[in-house]
Amino acid sequence: MLNDQEKQYFFKNRTPLAPLKIVAMDNCRELVEKADKHIVALRKQYLADHLEDDPTIAGREYDRDSYLVRTECPRFGSGEAKGMIHESVRGCDLFIVSDVTNSSMSFKINGRPHYMSPDDHYQDLKRIVATARSSAYRISVIMPFLYQSRQHKRQRRESLDCAMALEELSNMGVANIVTFDAHDPTVQNAIPLHDFDNYSPDYHFLKVLLQKLGKNNDDHLSRRDFLIVSPDEGSMKRGVFLANTIGVDLGMFYKRRDYTVIENGVNPVVASEYLGPDPAGKTVLILDDIISTGFNILEAARDMRRRKAGRIIICATFGLFVTGFEKYIKAHDEGVFDYMVTTNLTYRDPLVLEQPWYFEADLSGYVGKIINTMNHNIAVSSVVSPIGLLQGLVKKDE
Repeated sequence: MLNDQEKQYFFKNRTPLAPLKIVAMDNCRELVEKADKHIVALRKQYLADHLEDDPTIAGREYDRDSYLVRTECPRFGSGEAKGMIHESVRGCDLFIVSDVTNSSMSFKINGRPHYMSPDDHYQDLKRIVATARSSAYRISVIMPFLYQSRQHKRQRRESLDCAMALEELSNMGVANIVTFDAHDPTVQNAIPLHDFDNYSPDYHFLKVLLQKLGKNNDDHLSRRDFLIVSPDEGSMKRGVFLANTIGVDLGMFYKRRDYTVIENGVNPVVASEYLGPDPAGKTVLILDDIISTGFNILEAARDMRRRKAGRIIICATFGLFVTGFEKYIKAHDEGVFDYMVTTNLTYRDPLVLEQPWYFEADLSGYVGKIINTMNHNIAVSSVVSPIGLLQGLVKKDE
């Protein structure tokens, strides 16, 4: 990972690809506004430090109070819509950010309310892409939760929705697609000639836990007594990466499913078995990408509690809680788990944010760094290395 001096050298000798502009779709405005403020602060600091030895920087449109572009997707009474951009994006490096899982938004069809589904959000995203495509120099789309990422492979006669969406965006002229913790990153093979970036929030999980439960408090996270657990085989790869990077033990649950039956879109689990070290007395981090119904992750937590785990922390990139959040409050009150961490990459119900045992990993700064670095046409990994950050965090905690 580059040090601060090396990073400054990279930016100093790399003119931005084009003037930066950012579209925050209404479904993720809070996240993007915070990311925008982070970019503004980064660039103002750079201007203050380097204007004298890098005078050409003044012509790169660095010094702006905001890089956000005002857009909207108004609806007709029939539910049809159109995309509108209220300022010029000609010749700009345009980043469009959208949270397709935001279930709190609605519009009216024939006078009746209709809550927006991922399909509705995706259509609005395409409308803005279509509006900007004729004039923007480059368009990049950031979807923290990759649209239809759970329908990424074919087992029977079924659609490949995620692959089709990636192809569609690429054919519309989108140059880069950025996401976080994709359910299966190999879906990028659908667009082998286009850029697809998949980032992990593991560092931010550990950072917020160390801040909340670290040395400055009564509690402490010890690497010797730390165990990462994957609630199923699908989450094993991310668990292996984090466990190997910070040097802790790893366990997993093997689940046997009935593939002759489909309930709520999935094959039901008929048996589950834990494989891994004894969790007794240890801090157990149950790591997954999505909390949807929460069945698997809560069952894993209950099993760890029966095995005398010392402290159980649930971490998931996306807390969707599609069956409501009340059962998690009940599970916590029953002692099933101690803490929960999700990110602010997607919509969170206000009820979630009210819980004293819920911690939020803020990734707005990370999103801002990704946008700023890509605008300079620099490899993000050269500036923000998750492996280096994780190892540095562990060293600080030892």
